[in-house]
Amino acid sequence: MRALRGRVLAIGGSDPSGGAGIQADLKTIAAFGAYGATAITALTVQDTTAVTDAIALPARFVHDQIVAVLGDIGADAIKTGMLADPAIVEAVCDALAAFPPVPLVVDPVLRATAGRPLLAEAALAVLKRRLLPLASLLTPNLPEAETLCGMAIPDLPTMHHAAEILLTLGVPAVLVKGGHLPGDTVVDLLATEEGVEEFAAPRLNTRHTHGTGCTLGSAIATSLAQGLTLRDAVLRARVYVRTAILAAPGLGRGHGPLNHGV
Repeated sequence: MRALRGRVLAIGGSDPSGGAGIQADLKTIAAFGAYGATAITALTVQDTTAVTDAIALPARFVHDQIVAVLGDIGADAIKTGMLADPAIVEAVCDALAAFPPVPLVVDPVLRATAGRPLLAEAALAVLKRRLLPLASLLTPNLPEAETLCGMAIPDLPTMHHAAEILLTLGVPAVLVKGGHLPGDTVVDLLATEEGVEEFAAPRLNTRHTHGTGCTLGSAIATSLAQGLTLRDAVLRARVYVRTAILAAPGLGRGHGPLNHGV
């Protein structure tokens, strides 16, 4: 039996279909040979076609879950996903501030793939003001980056400009995911104060992309927990997500889940 390497706390919403959210986080963390713990922020009703309902948990309950995990088991890295409303964002920040900092990967989950809002509009300002300054890495897709920057991102040069703007929000590194841009090549940008690096790969012609953002964020957080540098963690995570998409089990009628156990 191999020893577990690293402890990762995933903070986010529950996906009963198992492809995204906390379920995807835990599968990814386990696939990397680390120990996963969770703090649930919301319960959703969703499948591969849509999110049809969501209930945010009480902010104090979210806070206490985080404190319970960090005060006992601890964590070598933390990843946040769906945070639902302003009170939950505040509660997460209050809880994290009570413990020594570890690498924090923030996946700013604003909407479901099918378009349903997963973060209240009023929570965006709190996320910018309180959570991003605590983060080690921000991982927005293009629609999320557009919302955070307040500008359209129609092409790669604008992606570069957006990445630089996002760095001014107090986070030391940003991974802007370019999958929403058209073209046969998908380009992601890793921006830090040292500069911006492009990572390109051929686009995969597939509908099986449910939970890719959650999976990527958790893979990066787990790699950081295991001692990898940020760049190496991003590279490792991108390979894992791509491999998991190629090995997707073909489930569901919509955006199908990945094969996290690949």
